[in-house]
Amino acid sequence: MIILIDNYDSFTWNLYHFLGDLGQKVKVFRNDKVGIDKLIGLKPKAFVISPGPGEPTSAGISVDLVRRCVDSKIPLLGVCLGHQAIAYALNGKIIRAQKIFHGKICEIITDEKGIFTDIPKNFNATRYHSLVIEEKSLPNDLYVSARTEEGTIMGVRHKNNIIEGIQFHPESIATEYGHKMLSNFLGLIK
Repeated sequence: MIILIDNYDSFTWNLYHFLGDLGQKVKVFRNDKVGIDKLIGLKPKAFVISPGPGEPTSAGISVDLVRRCVDSKIPLLGVCLGHQAIAYALNGKIIRAQKIFHGKICEIITDEKGIFTDIPKNFNATRYHSLVIEEKSLPNDLYVSARTEEGTIMGVRHKNNIIEGIQFHPESIATEYGHKMLSNFLGLIK
C-alpha cells in the first residue's frame, strides 16, 4: 500500500489515479487529519506527498513525515510542495522563484537515474509553483537530479535513502513520461 498525503490540492487525485493505474492500493490522508505514528503503523511500502498551496511550513505533517521517513528509511516521493518539504525538512531553504509558473510547460534536464531511468535526458513537464529550493542551501544529504535549462532545481534525490522530490507535476496531462516516473519510483521500492 502507498500512503498519499493530500496537501489540499486537486492534483492529489490525479496522483491517486496514476498510482492506481500502476496497480497500487493507495490510501489518502489530509495533511492535518492524521498523526504520523498512525501512518507508520499502517506499514506502507512508501509515502507520496502531494502538491499543494503555500509553503512547507503550512503543509501539516509533511515536513515531520519527511524527517521520519529519512530516520526510518521509508521510501518517499515528494511532488511540488512535497519536493520543497523534503529540502526544508533537511534544513534547506525555500525561496521565491524568479518567475511564477502556473500550467507552464518547460524543458527538464535530468541525471537519467532513479525515477528518471529509461526516460530521455530532456523532456517537457508542467510547472505550477512560485517557490523553489535555494541552491546554496541544498542539504548535504540531497543532490540535484533535475534542472531547467536556466538551472532551477527541478528534482532532488537523497544520497542514502529512496527519497525523491520533483518540483514539476508528473500527473499533469502535459508532462511527458509522468506514468513512467511513477512506475520507476515503484520499481525502486520493490
